[in-house]
Amino acid sequence: MRMRSYTLHLPQEARPGESLGLDRAVVVPDGFSWTAFAFSVLWFLYHRLWIAALIVLVGLAALAGAGVALGLPVGAGLIATLLAGCLIGLEASSLRRWTLARRGWPVRDAVMAGSAAEAESRALNRWLAASPTAPRAPFPSGPSRRAEPVIGLFPAQEGAR
Repeated sequence: MRMRSYTLHLPQEARPGESLGLDRAVVVPDGFSWTAFAFSVLWFLYHRLWIAALIVLVGLAALAGAGVALGLPVGAGLIATLLAGCLIGLEASSLRRWTLARRGWPVRDAVMAGSAAEAESRALNRWLAASPTAPRAPFPSGPSRRAEPVIGLFPAQEGAR
């Protein structure tokens, strides 16, 4: 069985040990993506990476236009397109992770597994087994009031005089 690494992405407000947001967890495989290589623009659209899909579409169209403008033979254009597809296949997962992090879904864990379902199971079990870092407040807390009066900008320095 071939093992592959996967990253777990959860919403920013999710905390270890809590089940909040686990229904929306995203597991992203690491490594070369054959589907992104074969269906580049469609792969980006399927994963809702709109800007990346537009950039890839414009890049592939510019590559084809440059090949025609330079008068390259069909074989050279095919090689250039295959090389661009290889680059897309190599970087597709990284672009997906970067977009998730930019949207507020940072990488929370990395696991090794034989399939995406196994990776999701392992990552979520580890997430739930972890102890919470800080207890969640039962209601949103407002600004706290100090017992002693604050005079000036630096109250700690006031008592030193």
